[in-house]
Amino acid sequence: MTAAGRGLGLGDPERENAVLLGIIEATASGPGVEPLAAAVARMITEATATDVCFVHVLDDTDTALTLAGATPPFDARVGTVHLPLGHGVSGWVAAHRTPAVITDDKTSDPRYLPIPELRGQDYTSMVSVPMLSEPYGLAGVLNVHTVDRREFGDRDVRLLLAIGRLLAAALHQARMHRRLRAREQAHERFAEQTVAAQETERRRLARDIHDGISQRLVTLSFHLDAAGTLLGHGDTGGARTELACAAGLVGTTLDEARAAIGALRPPVLDDLGLAGALAALAREVPELDVRLDLDERRLPDHVEVALYRIAQEALQNVQKHAGAHRVVVRLADDDGGVRLDITDDGGGFATHGGPPGGYGMASMRERAELIGGTLRVRARPGSGTTVVVTAPGDTEPIDEESARNTRLSD
Repeated sequence: MTAAGRGLGLGDPERENAVLLGIIEATASGPGVEPLAAAVARMITEATATDVCFVHVLDDTDTALTLAGATPPFDARVGTVHLPLGHGVSGWVAAHRTPAVITDDKTSDPRYLPIPELRGQDYTSMVSVPMLSEPYGLAGVLNVHTVDRREFGDRDVRLLLAIGRLLAAALHQARMHRRLRAREQAHERFAEQTVAAQETERRRLARDIHDGISQRLVTLSFHLDAAGTLLGHGDTGGARTELACAAGLVGTTLDEARAAIGALRPPVLDDLGLAGALAALAREVPELDVRLDLDERRLPDHVEVALYRIAQEALQNVQKHAGAHRVVVRLADDDGGVRLDITDDGGGFATHGGPPGGYGMASMRERAELIGGTLRVRARPGSGTTVVVTAPGDTEPIDEESARNTRLSD
């Protein structure tokens, strides 16, 4: 017999108090999202006499829900079910911040979207409520289902909303804890990468200087010595030939020196500022129609370097992968900070409710975090991609060593 068929249900004050107390205790047990969601799902089904419970949590992109907790047998699906906001009953509840009750005949409800992994056709009645808390806002959606037809009343919805509020606050704390831990790990990885990059760059520069600039300077000194000797013997023609060779070597050596300096810090930033440097980047991709909307104000050096490198990586990604024709680059004030948007009209890609991967994307995200900012990617198949970077305009580097390593790795 199903839970609903046993005659138990919401509306019993003792059961309501018990489940609320249990959830409060569960929220105090630790910061893990999945263990908390799983524990709450079990408590809700036991206390409300429903058959299954799903806890869908808003992901870090704020654009989709991810199944974070469920009662068996659906606990095996945790982390694999993603639902964009606005899609399905749960997506509708999340988008509208409003409960939804379906007593029967789900398929006739325009909000209903079958999710094969969750076997919605096996359940007749359901309640879906947003998990909301102040001041954090939406944390996700809480769903309960019954096999047998069941009339869920206002008191049932109010209790689930109260459970949702308790759970929302804990989920937001868990989310913040996860983000902080992820940022710490990103900084640790970035520190390791910058140290390795610093040593690699030092070896490369030493090799380039030895094999290129140093050798050319030695050869230059030979030509100058030869020119002096020839002049001493009155051979002005030979001296002019040696001096011409020396002048050519000077030009080549200067070009190599400029290239070495440019690898450390783009001179265009010093000459033109970030807006001018971004405009110069746009001219380097003539195969793309790059539209610019750039705020001309100057920013701290380390912020300009980070944003320039992020834009450089993003444009390279568009060239290599997007199949785009047009790109819009915007640099604007953002409540005293700065915001960089790079939008293309290419093929886009599916994020599956999570952040896209790839070394280039990870590098951009770590650069943004190192200046105290964030990087978000909005993409859908066939609808292009937007990279959004926001950062404080007056931020300082995390520390002097990190800032120095960032400049060297650039």
